[in-house]
Amino acid sequence: MLDLTQLKRLLKQDNSRLPGVKAALVGDTATQLLATAVRGAAIDMGFTIDLFEADYNQVERQFVDPDSELHRVCPQFIILFQATHQLVAQHAAMAVDDRASLARRRLDFIESVLTDPAWSGRRIICLNYPEIDDTVYGNYANRVETSLLWQTRQLNVGLMELARRHDNLSIVDIAAVQSQLGRNQMFAPNVYASTEMVLSIDALPAVAYRIVQAIAALRGTFNKCLILDLDNTLWGGVVGDDGLEGIQLGHGLGIGRVFTQLQQWVKKLQQRGVILCVVSKNDEAVAKEPFLKHPDMVLRLDDIAVFIANWETKVDNIRTIQQILNIGFDSMVFLDDNPFERAIVREHIAGITVPELPRDPSDYLEYLYSLNLFETASASDVDNKRTQQYQQEARRVQLKRTFANEQEFLASLGMEARVEPFNSFNTPRVAQLTQRSNQFNLRTVRYGEDDVRRLAQDGEVVDMALSLRDRFGDHGLIAVVVMRPLDSATLLVDTWLMSCRVLKRGMECFTLNRMVEAARARGYHRIVGEYLPTAKNGMVARHYPDLGFMSMPDSDNRWCLDIDHYTDRPCNIALARL
Repeated sequence: MLDLTQLKRLLKQDNSRLPGVKAALVGDTATQLLATAVRGAAIDMGFTIDLFEADYNQVERQFVDPDSELHRVCPQFIILFQATHQLVAQHAAMAVDDRASLARRRLDFIESVLTDPAWSGRRIICLNYPEIDDTVYGNYANRVETSLLWQTRQLNVGLMELARRHDNLSIVDIAAVQSQLGRNQMFAPNVYASTEMVLSIDALPAVAYRIVQAIAALRGTFNKCLILDLDNTLWGGVVGDDGLEGIQLGHGLGIGRVFTQLQQWVKKLQQRGVILCVVSKNDEAVAKEPFLKHPDMVLRLDDIAVFIANWETKVDNIRTIQQILNIGFDSMVFLDDNPFERAIVREHIAGITVPELPRDPSDYLEYLYSLNLFETASASDVDNKRTQQYQQEARRVQLKRTFANEQEFLASLGMEARVEPFNSFNTPRVAQLTQRSNQFNLRTVRYGEDDVRRLAQDGEVVDMALSLRDRFGDHGLIAVVVMRPLDSATLLVDTWLMSCRVLKRGMECFTLNRMVEAARARGYHRIVGEYLPTAKNGMVARHYPDLGFMSMPDSDNRWCLDIDHYTDRPCNIALARL
């Protein structure tokens, strides 16, 4: 994490080639330096933020007044920062009996913003409320509904409940940042007294990175894969030298407990859907032995999507993992206790995140907590199946090497695809795919679950959710299509995205065949596809012309398909009957 001075320097560079987003910062305290830190942190994470900063303490007016600057700017992301210090002042000014309603009033205002049609399609990013214990009641405040402590905690819980009900609300947990830094580092009374700035200079980068991480995740940029070294990373000692019984691992006192707690954290990441992989310089049988036999291992082989143990370089092995998973290096995190291995991987694999683990393993976990490496914008029940899906993919890669050509391999898979409209069962996964897919995504439109439900109810929209399975297992829902009427004879492809796990399987042709079938059934004669380039979707720049669409003379990024004369494109995928 860069400090404020370093973030300021980034703003002086030529950042014109970086992708950009439009955002606003609305607060009730001084936010100038926070705005600077946010813009710098975004550059450090690979994009720019065109940030409108509202006037000091104009929160209600900016949202409610249709003539406000915020309404005119109409940004994609709105950062809402209402400080606990202002809450303290309001709490003190209220009659004692009215103080029990403080949190509820603030939550009602936020919900009114979330449900206001003026902000439909905009993401509200709300910073929550670090606690201030005014000690008016001491510990007894935990029993007094009108106390500041009670109201602050009720407000934070209420925000979480709002976020569950409203897809357009994201919470940035700066209360957690204060827990990590400590209140004395988070807040400088002398600075606040002279500037109305509630965040100290030291705390500004930590808060700014949290904000930018949330925006990056909403843009579909986040870490998906954790690659792990073994010796002195997942356990203490070297299993090849110390033997199975000699490695340090377990719940008792001592350094073994540290590695057990690290594994517990890693296990929770895997259960959430983060892909776990192993790269180890070791004999494979020796490296796997703790996973199979050690009674204190939390992680087991079933938790690891790709396990590579050999004497090749870790750079080469990570590249092999990338080819199997088919995800970008910029969505991978590599953990290794060895500074030499970390430096080599950083030098040779651009984009990969390599945390500089502390020398003392006792510090590993707290350090990793502070980095917030696995920010996400969504979570679903499908995520816990991801490891199994990638294990199946590794077996497919091994099988492919035994065939003379691609078509024989594809035919051997026995692929079958299911096509469904959006419904209550697939809505969470459809929304998640629109938020996560970056490479195979023609227009990169992001939808929340509420948006998907509205599309499902729109009788003019053609909506398709496609799932794929083969003899190795079920890929789950891997493609989403949305087509909207452009005119009485033409459908525009609003959204076409696919998981990169199924590239080069013929799913593109299968999907187009189904799109044409649906368009014909509704009486349309043409389908228009549009490609909107981003920093990550260059792989589909030629998608439409490669599928037989013809360029349109009045547009450089649109292509048209005459479906009256279309013949189904061959593929090795059968249509599953519902």
